[in-house]
Amino acid sequence: MAGLTLKDIRKSYGQVKVLHGIDLDIKQGEFIVFVGPSGCGKSTLLRMIAGLEDITGGEMFIDGQLVNDIPPSRRGIAMVFQSYALYPHMTVYDNMAFGMKIAKESRQEIDRRVRAAADILQLTQYLERLPKALSGGQRQRVAIGRAICRNPKVFLFDEPLSNLDAALRVATRIEIAKLNEQMPDTTMIYVTHDQVEAMTLADRIVVLNAGRVEQVGAPLDLYERPANLFVAQFIGSPAMNILPVKITATGPETALELNGNQNLRIAVETPQSEVGKPASFGVRPEDLYIAKDGEDYLFEGKVSIVEALGEVTLLYIDSGVVQEPVIAKIPGIANVQKGQTLKFNAMREKLHLFDANGATYRK
Repeated sequence: MAGLTLKDIRKSYGQVKVLHGIDLDIKQGEFIVFVGPSGCGKSTLLRMIAGLEDITGGEMFIDGQLVNDIPPSRRGIAMVFQSYALYPHMTVYDNMAFGMKIAKESRQEIDRRVRAAADILQLTQYLERLPKALSGGQRQRVAIGRAICRNPKVFLFDEPLSNLDAALRVATRIEIAKLNEQMPDTTMIYVTHDQVEAMTLADRIVVLNAGRVEQVGAPLDLYERPANLFVAQFIGSPAMNILPVKITATGPETALELNGNQNLRIAVETPQSEVGKPASFGVRPEDLYIAKDGEDYLFEGKVSIVEALGEVTLLYIDSGVVQEPVIAKIPGIANVQKGQTLKFNAMREKLHLFDANGATYRK
């Protein structure tokens, strides 16, 4: 098995630049997830690792070997696509064995690897079935099994669950998590737009935006300490609320003016030079709560929409500060009516502050 190193990786299609110098070091056995909005370059980067796209600039190493000019078949890579891409006329066994037959592996070795992969993915009872007799989740597991049989250095997953319905997505995500536990030395790189997949599967998440890496870190690090406004609003659902403020005093704590409220203080240190400058104040919906009578509060507003989901209640609040509603995620069933005016507060250590360029002040 192997690690992977990307040094200043760039990709252009003619005059159009897609990736702008990606630097990344992936250790052996890590489960890395690429996330970002559509068009950010995450699938392009994955295809470049696989060798399906040429590298315009930079260097890529797999297990210490420069692979820029090495064809896909010799990189030791196995890729699972969004589409299952199974041969419809072949049984599950033959689909999983096909790559090894092409590589002229022995019959005994093919049988050993296929049955071992089927056992890991709970496909043993389906080996003689055709793909049409399988559910979507089972077909995707066959595609994963086909990749396992190749015994690759690195696994690549390109949004493998996006074609499945919600229940199958959860079940197959759990299977991939189990697979990762059963193959602890195998490096896996996974592309998704689904935050739940990223947060639950990844050892580290790589957040991409417009062909650049915004932040790399453990899931909870990105959630609790986003490096900038983009990451703060991309990680978490619903997204972090962002409100414009002015810095009125600095030091170990920073004083802010928010919509006329000059008593707001945040446990973030800022330099003296920031006094009087505009900034962005961030608070996650799940960190907001309804303030009690007489308690300090961050802001008040009128509730425009109430979404009672049972486990939580989402309140959409007209704050009078920004055009889009501020969202509060209240645990359980909240006794709140549409049109009600409420005051909201949050624990000060849960608050975030970003400068005029969107970078966090929190160290």
